[in-house]
Formats: sequence, C-alpha cells, structure tokens
Amino acid sequence: MAAWLALLAYGAASTAVAVIGGAAASSSAETYARLDLPSFAPPSAVFGPVWTVLYVLIAVSGWLVWRRVGLDSSMVPYVVQLVLNALWTPLFFAAGWYGVALVEILLLFAAIAWTIAAFRVRTAIAAVLLLPYLGWVGFATALNASIWWLNR
Repeated sequence: MAAWLALLAYGAASTAVAVIGGAAASSSAETYARLDLPSFAPPSAVFGPVWTVLYVLIAVSGWLVWRRVGLDSSMVPYVVQLVLNALWTPLFFAAGWYGVALVEILLLFAAIAWTIAAFRVRTAIAAVLLLPYLGWVGFATALNASIWWLNR
C-alpha cells in the first residue's frame, strides 16, 4: 500500500510541475505562433503530448529510486530538476524573457544529467527512464537559443 501511495506522491509532484507550466503558458500557442521560429521548430500541438509522456517517466523514475533506497541524497537533484522545470515556462511564455529562460534551461539540462547520474547507481532503469527527458530538454535548449537569437 505504501508503494502505491508513494507512486501517487511522485505523480502528484510531476503533475504540480505540469500545472504550473500550464498556468503560465495559457496563451503559449498564440505566443509561439507570433515568434520567429527556426526551421526545426515543431508545431505547438506537439509539446503537450510529449510533456505528458515525459512527466509520467519523471514520476515513475523517482518512484523506482524511492522503492530501492527510500529518500536519500539522489532526491536532491531530482527535486532541483523539478523546480527548474516548473520555472522555465513562466520565464519563457509568461515573462517573455527568452535569454533568461535559455540560461535557466541550461541549468535544467545539467540538473537532469545530475539526476541521471545519481539515479544510475541506485537503479539503472530509473536513469534510463530519464534519458528521453534529457534528450527533449536538449532539443528544447536548441529551440530556446534559436528563438532568443531570432527574436532579439
């Protein structure tokens, strides 16, 4: 029973990050459409489904580590990346601070890599589950940098 409650808690944490981002990005489709975008920019409709899958992977990954070792030092980078994830959308879409968001997403990328390294020594599966997240944030970093450059 405790394992299922913990899975719900990890799911709630990921959902909270998604809700913060969603609240800050209420007009993100319109904002995104108005920006000068690089040729590799996906349609705005791609982001919701991709992030839904990623948030599930983030929650399950954290839960798997919790099941293996409980709450230990590996949860520090996990929480850091969740906080940084929650901050990016308000910076980019709500504030329109593309350069600040670029610096922030670089920190997010580093925090995800740190989380993967910390999780890898606890359970490799949890680390592997975060690789799509790292890849997507890497892509998002290139997109953020291009948008910042094109919309200066």
